[in-house]
Amino acid sequence: MNKENKTAAVIKYFFPDAWRKTKGYFILSVVNLLIAAAIPFVDIYFLPLLVDSMTADVKDIRTICFYGGAMVFFDILLQVLNSTFSVQLEKYADFFLNDSSVEISRRCMELDFALTENKEALDQIKKAREGLNWSGGVHEIAKAFFGIISNGLRIFGAAAVLAVNAPLLLLLIAVLLTASTLINRKKNDIDIKNFTELSGINRIFGHICWEMEDFRYGKDIRLYGAAGMMIEKASQQINRLNDYWKRINDKKFPLNILDIIVTAARDFGTYLYLGFLAITGKITIGTFSQLLTAGGSLNTALQGMVFGFQDIVKRSSYAYEIVKFMEYPPYMEKGNRRIENPEGGHTIEFKNVSFTYPGTDVQVLKNTSITLRSGERLSVVGLNGAGKTTFIKLLCRLYDVTEGEILLDGVNIRDYDYEEYMKLFSVVFQDFRLLAFSVRDNVFLGNEEPDETADSLLEKVGLSEKIASLPNGKDTMMFKQFDKEGVELSGGEQQKLAIARALYKDAPVVILDEPTAALDPVAEYEIYKRFDELVGGKTAVYISHRLSSCKFCDKIAVFSEGTVKEYGTHDQLLRLKDGIYAEMFKAQAQYYI
Repeated sequence: MNKENKTAAVIKYFFPDAWRKTKGYFILSVVNLLIAAAIPFVDIYFLPLLVDSMTADVKDIRTICFYGGAMVFFDILLQVLNSTFSVQLEKYADFFLNDSSVEISRRCMELDFALTENKEALDQIKKAREGLNWSGGVHEIAKAFFGIISNGLRIFGAAAVLAVNAPLLLLLIAVLLTASTLINRKKNDIDIKNFTELSGINRIFGHICWEMEDFRYGKDIRLYGAAGMMIEKASQQINRLNDYWKRINDKKFPLNILDIIVTAARDFGTYLYLGFLAITGKITIGTFSQLLTAGGSLNTALQGMVFGFQDIVKRSSYAYEIVKFMEYPPYMEKGNRRIENPEGGHTIEFKNVSFTYPGTDVQVLKNTSITLRSGERLSVVGLNGAGKTTFIKLLCRLYDVTEGEILLDGVNIRDYDYEEYMKLFSVVFQDFRLLAFSVRDNVFLGNEEPDETADSLLEKVGLSEKIASLPNGKDTMMFKQFDKEGVELSGGEQQKLAIARALYKDAPVVILDEPTAALDPVAEYEIYKRFDELVGGKTAVYISHRLSSCKFCDKIAVFSEGTVKEYGTHDQLLRLKDGIYAEMFKAQAQYYI
């Protein structure tokens, strides 16, 4: 997309929303541009009157004082008003930046999960963040736009004054302005062309610094002496940044020299021409000062207008990265079919499903077929890397299958409304995350629920005594990022809290995807057993490379080499000669017998 189309897209995307949210900003901007446009005309009007009065053969002190006083008064008045309004407008800058930042964050949460593991999508998120900072957001683009209008009014008035007394000065300013415009365009092109490279460097640098600061990496960094490596990695990115800026400045250096030469030529030509008119008696000293002021004002306004257009194009090129991200194409097609009896029982069937992660050529699942019936408890076991978690990601439609299909009550899940389908599942993943908010927020995720509901859930998962002992009970903050009195629950306690969150959702299908992998087998068995009692008559899927959940499940699916190698009950699989499950159970039997 060319620069003009990017600019149009940015204005179309941002400005209607900004007008809807803050009409006062635009009204204030219009008033301020009129004041800014009037400022140079105070001197243009009063200066020749004052100078001619001071150089007249007969000097009238009262007239001189009147013109001088009027010029100073209106100068101060307009400058104060302009400064006051500008300060008020600057207050909107943070509002617009924060609002856009929230919108980017909201869009991040709306992206299909597959895109959160996609390099191109992650790069686009970083470009959007960088684009917001580099563009300055709505306020800086709007300021440039209103500045163009203000400068247009200045140009009209100043050009009218010059056209009467010094028309050749208009030609000189136009020629040198053209040269200055081309130079500035070259500099903008250099910035825009290299913006993508800078975003990539900053993303890597930011990630390394985040890992250095995140307390979750602290133990490993210290125990394994990784600090030197982390600092070295960060230094490499700093060197890349330094090389980047050196290369950019080297490219701009000759253009900056040319710009200085053009400015000097403009000033020399202006003084030479107007000086000649004054010496030859074609204009008075007062008119000389007026034309000099008008010429400076015209040149500044012309540059401001042209550079303003270029500034809008440049800022819009950065801000367009936000538009691209906000309109980032979905990874999955969404259907609109409603789910019949969404709270009831459902049959889910994997039919010849194969799956390859985007950007790879390795099949993680191969021709997998399995049926999960309503109210059934299914244990999915297998060694690490067998495809168990991928099976759950496909079941929850975090990814779409590469081949085959997944059916819900005989209908391809792609045909269903995505949000309705997602409501069918309560999942506790192996890498579940608790938020640095209160215990209550971690369970209810912002929904308002009575204390009785929270107490009941915490009692079910065995956390009621622990939570009651905390400084603020259910309102105690998790972790210490935002509250020095925040608590760090043990791994098992965090898992129980995640299970409470899953129970609160009350979905018809519940899934535990190895959230207890860090626990010993006995503790894991107790959690699975307790969870199974809480599930009641719901459909349940338990994922593990250990066999904690197998004995109380209706069916067991043994994953190996990306497919279901064995399927049956615990007793049936134990009877298989040289079976994978039998070998696994034999190796782990000491924990369960």
